[in-house]
Amino acid sequence: MQKKETHTVLIVSGGSLDDAFVMELLRKNNYGFLIACDRGMEFFARNEICPKLILGDFDSADQKTVEHFRACTDIEMEQFPSQKDWTDTELAVRRALDLSPDRIDLVGATGSRLDHVLGNLQLLALGQRAGVPIHMMDAHNRIRLITEPIKLKKEEQFGAFISLIPHGGSVRGLTLRGMKYPLEDAVLTPDVSLGISNEITGEEASISFTEGELFVLETKD
Repeated sequence: MQKKETHTVLIVSGGSLDDAFVMELLRKNNYGFLIACDRGMEFFARNEICPKLILGDFDSADQKTVEHFRACTDIEMEQFPSQKDWTDTELAVRRALDLSPDRIDLVGATGSRLDHVLGNLQLLALGQRAGVPIHMMDAHNRIRLITEPIKLKKEEQFGAFISLIPHGGSVRGLTLRGMKYPLEDAVLTPDVSLGISNEITGEEASISFTEGELFVLETKD
């Protein structure tokens, strides 16, 4: 049986960006669709890459860049009013989910605006509800939201530290194996920092729980 080809979408949003990091992602991943979200289009312009779709209200993007891409007939552009219910990044995530991808990688979603960072973290739940994992990343972090047990291989981890944060309530029956700070059938509540800054000690670690939703952050300094 022929192996199913994976279809991954990359969204470049308008927050903080490390061009070298994003270019490395592009080299390592065969993205099937590239989306520029508002000011994220500037990354594509300065690196001479054409996204498939550009969307947003374009209020934070350089207007010369906007006009440059408007002249490209093979790029779809969707402009929205500045006063709207959803952020530009949420619009991009929803459009990406319409493509029924296997995974969405989201970059440019962190930065100095903590309100946007927190809002973007909540968007991971949109993917979880649709059965599509979203990896929110920057040069120092990879974040995902899980509802089922996972295993983490040390050779594949993004950063040296693993942090676990409940989403939407308590996580129950939390068991951690192969980590510096193991847990057995624990309860992780949103008002404690118990899950911060763990480490994988062996070749593989496991995270399992019986109830709740859990942010998994792989981080490095």
